[in-house]
Amino acid sequence: MTDDDHKQLKPRADNLPAALQRSKQLLALNAAIRARTQALATADDDWFERLCAWADEFYISEEELPRDKAQLLALQELVLFWNQLTTLPAAIGQLGNLQELYLSGNHLTTLPPEIGRLGNLQELYLSGNHLTTLPPEIGQLNNLQKLDLTGNRLNTLPATIGQLENLQKLLLCDNQLVILPVAIGQLGNLQELDLWHNQLTALPATIGLLGNLQVLNLRENKLTTLPAGIGQLGNLQKLSLGSNRLTTLPAAIGQLGNLQKLYLSANELTTLPAEIGQLGNLQKLYLSANELTTLPATISQLDNLQELTIDGHLLLELVDMAPHLPKLKSLRLIKLTTLSAAIGQLGNLQELDLSGNKLTTLPAEIGQLGNLQSLNLSENQLTALPAATGQLSNLQKLDLRYNQLTALPPEIGQLSNLQILDLQKNQLTALPAEIGQLGNLQKLDLSGNRLTTLPDTIGQLDNLQELDLSGNKLTTLPESMDQLRNLQIINLRDNMLGYILDILPNSIQRLYHKRNGALEIWLNDPVAER
Repeated sequence: MTDDDHKQLKPRADNLPAALQRSKQLLALNAAIRARTQALATADDDWFERLCAWADEFYISEEELPRDKAQLLALQELVLFWNQLTTLPAAIGQLGNLQELYLSGNHLTTLPPEIGRLGNLQELYLSGNHLTTLPPEIGQLNNLQKLDLTGNRLNTLPATIGQLENLQKLLLCDNQLVILPVAIGQLGNLQELDLWHNQLTALPATIGLLGNLQVLNLRENKLTTLPAGIGQLGNLQKLSLGSNRLTTLPAAIGQLGNLQKLYLSANELTTLPAEIGQLGNLQKLYLSANELTTLPATISQLDNLQELTIDGHLLLELVDMAPHLPKLKSLRLIKLTTLSAAIGQLGNLQELDLSGNKLTTLPAEIGQLGNLQSLNLSENQLTALPAATGQLSNLQKLDLRYNQLTALPPEIGQLSNLQILDLQKNQLTALPAEIGQLGNLQKLDLSGNRLTTLPDTIGQLDNLQELDLSGNKLTTLPESMDQLRNLQIINLRDNMLGYILDILPNSIQRLYHKRNGALEIWLNDPVAER
């Protein structure tokens, strides 16, 4: 071997430190990899013990979470509602066959990243916890179809939420979200998105990419505008925008050809776009509690409209449009102090809701609503009813709660189809004898009045099943009460009754009698309250 060969074999001194350094780095990297691999192997090896220890800590029964490894690995449904859980262990990620995971009503503040390993999970319920964030790994749940995060404390969502390509239902109501990620538009299979009661001030333009969305609930946020892209939601059937701060609607709203329900109450709308008349399939439209001074003439094009809620001052305009709204059956009016006689021209109405106004009288024309089946007049200031009320021959439900009625007209007895009559919290001192003509009446509530007697004709109410007389000044009941063969429930609390058991029919299943002074009751009677 020559000297030159020896020189080639001998390492150069100036290269030795660098070579050693690279060697040390490789050794360190290999050691780290081995340590990580060993740690993962160890973690995977002892996951069963850790999961069982966690279950024991929170007193989770073996029925809820099996303590058998094979059973756990085969588990498809895990129900842990209301277990006061404060943590979820990383070992949960080992349950690879899990399809449904129920964790609602606990005290979870975070989720472990390992949640993303549940690749077969289809439904995840996390409502009623204390979550403030979600791990990015949530986006790895490729088979997830339903995600319920209702009632947490989320103020943002990870962008990876957009990776849930099979998600159909996303429930985020009652959180603290101030913004939605742009990636929300990637949820191409989403059918329902519930964002009720958050803090949203705007929507991303990508919301319009949710082509399969059918239900969008944005009620009780802080929205001031809507993106024009909202009109791209061609399959949308229900849009809830009530209790926001909207001042206008985009003309694109008219592109929602499949929309059936549109809720816009309690905003700051001053006008509506004419394009609203293009919603040919619209059945329900709620417009009350805005600042509208007029209705667009195109409302008359909504020939499938069945239910409408508006402020009372718009009634006359509605009456003019009524001939073009043949399917309008239900109307709610608010902010009323008087009711126009024009109401009588809405002859197709089946439901009229005038509750929560300040009405003191009703026009006689109310009797012209011959098709009316339900009339809600609760929480007004009515002192009397017009005799024309008796002309409502198809009326089945009459709600007069919380008024100031002192008497009922005899014509009340003409309501031959009436099934429910609610008169609680008025000032009635007597009932007309004609009350007994209500042969189809099933429920009669007279609680909280000033009745001292009942007419004998009350015994003619052959179909009466429930009778509430509590909170009056009755000292006796008419003997005809024993003719009420279908009466099942009677409330006599807070009167001044004496012994009346022999007056009551045998059909009674529940009797409420407390606070009646001298009333003697058979305490062992199986129908009496204890």
